[in-house]
Order: sequence, then C-alpha cells, then structure tokens
Amino acid sequence: MRLFRCILVLQLIVFVWASVTSSASVLATEDPLPIYAPKSEYTIEVFPLQHRLTVYKQGKLYKQYRVAVGNPSTPTPVGVYTIIYKGKNWGPSFGPRWLGLNVPWGYYGIHGTNKPHSIGQHLSHGCIRMHNSHVLELYEIIPVGTKVTIHGHVLGDMSRDPRDLAEGDVGGDVQLIQSRLKSGGYFTGVCDGKFRSDTTAALKKFQRDRKLLPNGVVSRTIYKELGLIE
Repeated sequence: MRLFRCILVLQLIVFVWASVTSSASVLATEDPLPIYAPKSEYTIEVFPLQHRLTVYKQGKLYKQYRVAVGNPSTPTPVGVYTIIYKGKNWGPSFGPRWLGLNVPWGYYGIHGTNKPHSIGQHLSHGCIRMHNSHVLELYEIIPVGTKVTIHGHVLGDMSRDPRDLAEGDVGGDVQLIQSRLKSGGYFTGVCDGKFRSDTTAALKKFQRDRKLLPNGVVSRTIYKELGLIE
C-alpha cells in the first residue's frame, strides 16, 4: 500500500513537471505582445490639424511622424485614451501593425495603410494612419498601457459649424450632447457617444419642450439651445 502511494506521488510529480516545461516551451515560442506597462515611460500626442503624431520618452521629445486623420464626417476622437491592444497584419487597409485605443464608442487605432497618399490629410474614418515603415517602428517602441492624447475641440474645427448628428452617429460630440441632455433631465442612459434610440427620444422631448421641430436631429440650433456654441 505504501509502495502504491509512492508510485502515485512520483507520477504526480512527473505530470506537474511535464506541464510546467510544456507551458514554458509554448510561452517561449509565442509572440510576447501585447505587453502591459501601466506606467509606460512613453506618451503619445496627436495633433490632427497638423497631421502630426509625437512620441515623448520620459517627458522629452523622442519621435515625430506625419499621419492621416479622420475626415469631418468621421473625425478622429479628441480626448485622452490608452493603447489597450497591439496586433499584426489585420489586412492591407490597416498595414502591417495596429495599436488599438480604448475609445468607448468604436474601434479606433493607430495603424499602417495601403494608401500612403492619404498621409498628411483628413481622409481616414477616424483612425490615425501612418506610413507602414513608421508604424512598424512605433509598434516596437510603444507598449500596451501607453497614454495617447488627441488634441482638438470635441465639436471639430470651430471655424466651421459642428456636424449635424442623428441616430446611428458616434463620437465625442454625441457623448457631449448626451451629457447635456442628461444634465437637463432628458437622457437617462449611458453617455457612451453612441446615438441610439434612447438618445433620439431624449432629444425629441427636449425639442418639443423648446417648441422646436421634434425630428431627432442635432442641428446648429440644438447646439445653441444646449449652450455648446454661441
């Protein structure tokens, strides 16, 4: 009986050892990315109007790249975000590398492109496009957890009227409208930047109370009524 127990213990030890060495072997051969660095020594700042992405290392200028950003109807989301994922080869449109941002209303990231002529222009659907050679370089430098600040006004270029919004739209401007409607007691949902039926219902109630056409569309008049523009 004692011998039988000893054999079982030995078998268990061998099994555990085999499992550990097998796991170590797999980990050694897998791509180590994404890695997480909650206190990354790097930060990124994006300046859409200048089509520029700047990398800082320990607060000092480290790299600068020319980029493409969102067009007026699908703007690059202004705000402070974090890189939460790094991926490879998502398809020609995204180039060889992808660095994903935690934007609450959609999938946005920094990536390469098969349209290098777009760099330096407002031609993307909101993402930040780079030359493929540049995004390959950035990918190796920047860890998951890096802070990304995208500069600008949430309503876009203030020399122009903000875009009209309706159900189906997404963005920081939608989130701002939701926040204003919520503060007025009209909207009870989550201010997530997604214009859905609950936002439409809240907006229509606001329009009726203000003796406006209850069409569920955020026009310049609504921006003014909400105190967002003069």
